[in-house]
Amino acid sequence: MRKQKGFSLIELLIVVAIILIIAAIAIPNLLRSRIAANEASAVGSIRTINTSEVTYATTYNNVGFATLPDLGGTGGTATGAGLIDSVLASGTKSGYVFAVTTGGAATGGPATMYTVNGDPQNSQTGQRHFYSDQSGVIRNNVSTAATGTDSPLQ
Repeated sequence: MRKQKGFSLIELLIVVAIILIIAAIAIPNLLRSRIAANEASAVGSIRTINTSEVTYATTYNNVGFATLPDLGGTGGTATGAGLIDSVLASGTKSGYVFAVTTGGAATGGPATMYTVNGDPQNSQTGQRHFYSDQSGVIRNNVSTAATGTDSPLQ
């Protein structure tokens, strides 16, 4: 009788089982890594917004602080300063939604205050909510939208 070459069904099943075990270990770590990367990107985006707000308020001192669309654009004007990229100016980047509100202006005067919030789109894109204002301190909250009373990043 001739000897056949190749793998038996049992050997193939063992290899598939080993691959599935490795995948079961690796996939949760990959998801945690992606969440950590999205959160780091959100913090970086809020830092960029803080820097852009100061630059905008200095450049357009008759307007004061600005909203995201005004910080974006390409024209170098008060309604499109080109200080942040178009992705961030749209309000959504790396699984986070960003919102900037301005205020504190006297009637007809420049905006003297702003707040920026970065919230995850869902639990797979991030777990922490971020907040900052004209002080430049970035704060975070794990359970709900962050505010000025939450603990600052360490």
